Amino acid sequence: MKNKKFRILLIVPRYHFDKKLINEVNYRYQFPFGIAYISAVLKKEGYSVECLNLNHYSGRVEEVLNKKLAETHYDFVGTGNNALGYAITEKIISIVKIHPSKPKFILGGPILTSEPELMYSCLNPDFGVVGEGEETIIELLDFIHKNKDLKKVKGIIFRDSSGKVIFNERRPFLKNLDSIPKPDFEGVEFEKQLSNMHCNDYYFTQSQDYPRVYPILGSRGCPFQCTFCYHEGPYRKRSMKKILDEIAEGVEKYKINIVNLYDEQFSVEKKRMYQFCGGIEKIQKRTPWKINWACQMSVSSVDDKILKRIKDAGCEVVSYGFESFSPTVLKSMKKPITPELINKAFHDTLKAGMAIQAFFIFGDPAETNQSVKETLDWWRNNARGQVGIGFIQPYPGSEIYKHCLRKGIIKDKTNFIKREISNDSCLNMTESMTNQEIEKLGKDVLELTSKHTKYTVPLSMKNSGVNVFEFKVKCPHCKQIIEYKNCLIWNKFSYGFWVICRNCHLRFFIVSSIQRLAYRYYKYTRKLVDFHRRVINVIRERRI
Repeated sequence: MKNKKFRILLIVPRYHFDKKLINEVNYRYQFPFGIAYISAVLKKEGYSVECLNLNHYSGRVEEVLNKKLAETHYDFVGTGNNALGYAITEKIISIVKIHPSKPKFILGGPILTSEPELMYSCLNPDFGVVGEGEETIIELLDFIHKNKDLKKVKGIIFRDSSGKVIFNERRPFLKNLDSIPKPDFEGVEFEKQLSNMHCNDYYFTQSQDYPRVYPILGSRGCPFQCTFCYHEGPYRKRSMKKILDEIAEGVEKYKINIVNLYDEQFSVEKKRMYQFCGGIEKIQKRTPWKINWACQMSVSSVDDKILKRIKDAGCEVVSYGFESFSPTVLKSMKKPITPELINKAFHDTLKAGMAIQAFFIFGDPAETNQSVKETLDWWRNNARGQVGIGFIQPYPGSEIYKHCLRKGIIKDKTNFIKREISNDSCLNMTESMTNQEIEKLGKDVLELTSKHTKYTVPLSMKNSGVNVFEFKVKCPHCKQIIEYKNCLIWNKFSYGFWVICRNCHLRFFIVSSIQRLAYRYYKYTRKLVDFHRRVINVIRERRI
């Protein structure tokens, strides 16, 4: 095989495991940045690259993937995922490995990087790319073509000719993010997803009945080291010019009306945020349709002036990581914020006329009954159904995951990643709470969520397409009558989905009459819900 003549197939895995949708087309997923960036650098180097986005095709994975492999002989097949996607990743690799064409398989993403040797052994790809893959994948293919010593390629894991697993030195993180091309939107069939978006897909889509959302990543890494979070590398950012140029191009090419900023800490540098606001306003002025946007920010770096500025520039939704209202727990989490900052950011953001997406998560090692009470007391008295509550999940690679390993809370890493991490069960990671107290808290969280969420049954409902409806509802907060068009639901008798009021900007839940009864009598339907979840978990593993 000659260099640049390799034929490469990249696979975007299915990201949804709902029983009804598992083998159906589903466009509700977050943009696959990792695979799209790899596709872009490969094409830039002249390789022949195709992409199979499994979310866009119905049928069992075996049928879809084998059909694709039969159409063309590929030298390499690759995919990436995080630990939550273990089952589908394992399925993809096993199908490719037994196909008669015998392509070599390359695996990347957090699922491998967070536990390289374990996941390489369990999933058995031919090559694993650890960490950022843009430089590594090019060097790996070049070394394979020239039959050079693969032990010199930084950032890979592989088996040598004797079958021994070789884990090379890690590659340094990219210093200049502007040096790599923008993600390959065309390759991952972005237009298909755009053309099948609905106003109730995500929180940030609801300002538009027919959203066309452009995802953009302006930085990598994070300046903070929160214990429950897993990310690789120091905080690095793209130039604002590159970001704005990409958005301008995307808006024009794809008729974008919503921009979703994936940066975890959009407001960490205030000057940079003001530059973005000025730049997006220039794009808006020369665009004949309305453009909104959403972002993620830290409560430690917002104030009235900033909130007013981003609202004036078209921001509709701000996502915060509240995590806890206990100063003791926040300190344990290494979260550089305070309850006072949380309270101020919450009320100031709503006052500025923007919706909030935020969560409190219980279960930190420092969690106690008293810290739980501190968080829930504020939540009951202030949140008005705008802040979710749940539990910390020990994602592989995170500090709290390592804590669980040290304490024997996770006894078998392989079993945890394969079967337990994707369940809704709550591990007791605390130092002082009993298993019974954690179990009770889990039930309390679900009942409190049901009790304090604002629900409304539609005043009218009109079918406007296949599983697509128009709703007229009364906002349970401001009592304004609001219409939402282009809403996707799968069962017109039993449904429920979040929306944001277009008048007061508070979130609430639109539900069917049947679903409303289920929430109203939640404690009586809880056992049925638990049984349903167990069944789904079993079916999910068997059907993908």
